[in-house]
Amino acid sequence: MSLKTIIGLGNPGRQYATTRHNVGFMVIDELAKRWNLTFKAGKGRYVMAKDVSKNTILVKPTTYMNLSGEAAQHVIDYFHIDIMDCMLVFDELDIPFPQVRIRKQGGSGTHKGIQSVIYQFNDDVFPRIRMGIGGQQGLKPSEAFVLESYLKDEIIGLGEQINKAADAAEFWIESDDIDNTMNRFNQRPKSAVEVTEEK
Repeated sequence: MSLKTIIGLGNPGRQYATTRHNVGFMVIDELAKRWNLTFKAGKGRYVMAKDVSKNTILVKPTTYMNLSGEAAQHVIDYFHIDIMDCMLVFDELDIPFPQVRIRKQGGSGTHKGIQSVIYQFNDDVFPRIRMGIGGQQGLKPSEAFVLESYLKDEIIGLGEQINKAADAAEFWIESDDIDNTMNRFNQRPKSAVEVTEEK
């Protein structure tokens, strides 16, 4: 099995730890907790943890969000990883909280971290877990909203969202099949009829 890498996007530093922009880091931390791993400094601007039994590396860039691609590129170059074996995990304003979407390609939208990754990879075809944070933004500028901590009434949903994303990442590693992972974990929005029938 080829070496897999899962890279969570976020900003280093305690002041950013609980913000919406750091949910990618939170998923990586959950996987490290499940696998009983400890992070150490990488050869580039990132910290990493490796699970030998899963042949997988967990990575958190220390570049700050806008330069995430530099860390991601260093990882795939240093470990000779194909970008289809490199999964990115990041927040997504266009998806309602707490939904999770798995994709294998696509643009960056307004996400500066993914813009950086696509620029460095010179490709937008790579697996990704998009963590929905939309729905409660109101009139706040997106730049301010993503750097706010989650609200108290979002904490339970956040935990469920992180667990689902971690489950999806583990399934992808074990199955080595992004299409099957998408089919299994992507949520289909309920229709008005389905919502009514549940009541």
